[in-house]
Amino acid sequence: MAKKAASIDLSDSFEKIPVKIFPDQKDGSRFVAEQIAALIRGKQKSKEKCVLGLATGSTPKSLYAELVRMHKEDKLSFKNVITFNLDEYYPVDNDALQSYNRFMQTHLFDHVDINPKNIHIPNGEIKKEDIKTHCLEYERKIKDAGGIDLQILGIGNNGHIGFNEPGSGIYSKTRIITLDNSTRIANAYEFANISQVPRLAITMGISTILKSKKIILMAWGPSKAPVLKKAVEDDDTEQVPASLLQNHDDVIFVIDETAAAELTRNKSPWLTGDCEWTPKMIKKAVVNMALKLKKPVLSLTNKDYNEYGLSDLLVEIGDAYSINLDVYYMLRDSITGWPGGKPDYNVITHPERTEPYPKRVIIFSPHPDDDIISMGGTFQRLHDQGHDVHIGYQTSGNIAVTDEFVTRFLDFAVGFEEIAGIDTSKSGKILANARKFLSNKKSNQVDTPTIRSIKGLIRRCEAKATCRYVGLKDENIHFQNLPFYETGMIEKKPMSEKDVKITIELLRKIKPQQVYCAGDFADPHGTHIVCFNVVLEALKRIKAMGDEWVHDCWLWLYKGAWQEWNIEEIEMAIPMSPDQVLKKRFGIFIHQSQKDMVPFQGSDSREFWQRAEERNAATASLYADLGLTHYAAMEAFVRWHY
Repeated sequence: MAKKAASIDLSDSFEKIPVKIFPDQKDGSRFVAEQIAALIRGKQKSKEKCVLGLATGSTPKSLYAELVRMHKEDKLSFKNVITFNLDEYYPVDNDALQSYNRFMQTHLFDHVDINPKNIHIPNGEIKKEDIKTHCLEYERKIKDAGGIDLQILGIGNNGHIGFNEPGSGIYSKTRIITLDNSTRIANAYEFANISQVPRLAITMGISTILKSKKIILMAWGPSKAPVLKKAVEDDDTEQVPASLLQNHDDVIFVIDETAAAELTRNKSPWLTGDCEWTPKMIKKAVVNMALKLKKPVLSLTNKDYNEYGLSDLLVEIGDAYSINLDVYYMLRDSITGWPGGKPDYNVITHPERTEPYPKRVIIFSPHPDDDIISMGGTFQRLHDQGHDVHIGYQTSGNIAVTDEFVTRFLDFAVGFEEIAGIDTSKSGKILANARKFLSNKKSNQVDTPTIRSIKGLIRRCEAKATCRYVGLKDENIHFQNLPFYETGMIEKKPMSEKDVKITIELLRKIKPQQVYCAGDFADPHGTHIVCFNVVLEALKRIKAMGDEWVHDCWLWLYKGAWQEWNIEEIEMAIPMSPDQVLKKRFGIFIHQSQKDMVPFQGSDSREFWQRAEERNAATASLYADLGLTHYAAMEAFVRWHY
């Protein structure tokens, strides 16, 4: 009998750089840490120095955390390690909160046994006239060390590696460059506002990077997906500097599943070989084809399927008409005006269960305004339809309040006490101390506990006012103040046991049948993903404890101010009328401290109400483009199975 030919995996056939995809950032970082540890130990056995090129920013934080763990628990020594960092802002004080010098000390060097003499980072304090000499010396030091054995990279949304912006030449070396405006905006989350982001930086050149013996580029999250596709699948070009890594003989991209979303193997897997045509995959293929061809789903033809690369789907299922109908019904059945389930409407295709009705609902809001910004229309509808709605504000949100707001509200408090004939000696002293501190506050200085408490109080009052606007009772408003958040800086502590216990206590008190949670993991501050993990861990533990109610508790995820679900992912879409859109807007306006420009608002200059309205309107327009009813706006949700 002839042997059956082994099937060939062609899933990565469009990729010009090897890509290794992991479920999440933690697993990917662990893999890279293992590569680094193996290299260090191999060099130690040969009694050689190990030369590492290191990156900064949000991408390698989990990598450095794992290396620190390996040092403390697995006895990984860094005594033979020499490091060269990719870049540094210019000008910047070495001890500034945003400096990469401080970043490396905080996240890695302060916790391992590396010789400080072996650490090399471009100097952001050097005189401008000395920069050229400094850069030449940096190149010489790399050469004298024997070259970089392993270079770690991240990737910017515009494709930059290091701070080599689009247009950087393949032969460029260490130099000072002007930061692209998109890079400054993307990095604005580290600073109070965009004006404080340096306009210059010192960076290794692309030629310097390509001389490394091995390169690993890491990328996490959906925001990196579009540029990763360009770097990996398109032709190499200086307009996407990361694509120039196609010219290196030993390079690998290590990414998570969300960052891999735009790769052909995931976006259009039917083009890379055999494809399992599940209902979810069929919906994805047909919806994306309809949007690309600018046709309603029901107007797609057999010819469209063949020309779009979906001929196999026609062979497996049959005529385009029947496929179109199935996808149309999937889209139609995701739309409902009853987010808590419709009473006396037992239809299996409805996104939510009818029973029990009404439901106990808790909306977890990472910051004190995510509830109204992200799902304000649904929030109001759940209450109006008689459900017992609770809000769990997970963090104080105190870093997103301007210093001006502190003095404004203290002025009011002191003035109110004077009018009421109350002794102002204590409040007046607090006001005087706050003014004194804020007038002398430096850019790298953390607010005092008192000022952080005042900022948290401002946001708490706004959140309460929003809940009352919707109609909630005070006893349904819960402020958790999760400890991981309370650092006074963008940089947060990891999820702790205390965070989980606080959440378990609230969930067991309410015993909800519905939980809403932020699924916006592209939040540049990292708060949303921690808040989600806290809720997920709490639910899993409650299930392990044997609580019966949790088995009938559904978890729905919403997106925040940063992005929206892909339309093929949406499992419940709540339509909104023009009046409901306005009502949501007015609810957002209650958060006065978040109006106009606020600290650390990320790379989007629009106000939060503008982001929300445009996002909700765009979702409604996509449904209309696919042939469904055109509503004014829609809020979208995906169910998470835990």
